[in-house]
Amino acid sequence: MLRDVLAPFIFVLHTTLQILNLALWGSVIIGLGLLKLLVPFKRFRHALASVMHFCMFAFSKISVWMIYFFNPVTIERRFSAPVSSQSWYLIVANHLSYLDIIVLIELAAGRFPAPKFFLKKELIWLPFVGLGAWALDMPFMRRYSRDYVARNPHLAGKDIETTRRYCERFIETPTTVINFVEGTRFTPAKHAAKQSVYTTLLPPKAGGIAFTMATMGDLFTNILDISLLYPDNRKHPMMAMLSGKMRRIVIDVNVLEVPPHIKGDYFQDEQFKSQFQSWLNRLWQDKDQRIKQFMEK
Repeated sequence: MLRDVLAPFIFVLHTTLQILNLALWGSVIIGLGLLKLLVPFKRFRHALASVMHFCMFAFSKISVWMIYFFNPVTIERRFSAPVSSQSWYLIVANHLSYLDIIVLIELAAGRFPAPKFFLKKELIWLPFVGLGAWALDMPFMRRYSRDYVARNPHLAGKDIETTRRYCERFIETPTTVINFVEGTRFTPAKHAAKQSVYTTLLPPKAGGIAFTMATMGDLFTNILDISLLYPDNRKHPMMAMLSGKMRRIVIDVNVLEVPPHIKGDYFQDEQFKSQFQSWLNRLWQDKDQRIKQFMEK
């Protein structure tokens, strides 16, 4: 009851501190990114990238510390097998909230390489986040509807070409590529509109992840199938967290081998396309079942 009364005050204070934390580390990362852009020496650029990754992890650690401070929360991190900071990983994750990004960055710190998110192009204008992500070489994707591409055929495949260019940047250094394959955050309205066959998930989009596999598949040590859950705060996780009402966060990491049959030409080979979609749909069915079981506990 007392926490409900204090929620508006907690929200203002917590939100202010989170923004200041983002502004601090975002500004440092943007400044280092501009310096990296100006300096042509490869070794120096790699050193700067390491410092920028440290700043990103520092932001996430402080942000999660504040989540602990303002909320009576437990965070459960479950790994089905060990992971390494010297390996390449492809993460496929469900997407519930902007909080997912903070949680996944903090999860990576000290466990596996710095994550690279595929972000919507509109986020480039988000203060500190957009330019910070640009400085960290994260790909910005512009999604076109089928109707729009039909009216503008020259745009067909543009998002896939963006994926290819960015994946080439990740080849030299151990990297974690994160793809929210649903393409957007889950809401009941979107679930109904898309007529999803899954209880807790939106239908997965195969094109981006298939192209990532075609470009970097030989590098990936494992696929990390990550399920994110906020069991007691399902409707508005971010608002609940900022208001001091977050109770429990579950991060389930299923470490999978990379199947050899999911590397191929998704856009020209119809047989491979069907095979890849079947693999991803099975993965999503298994994830849906696991999430439902967690929710019932």
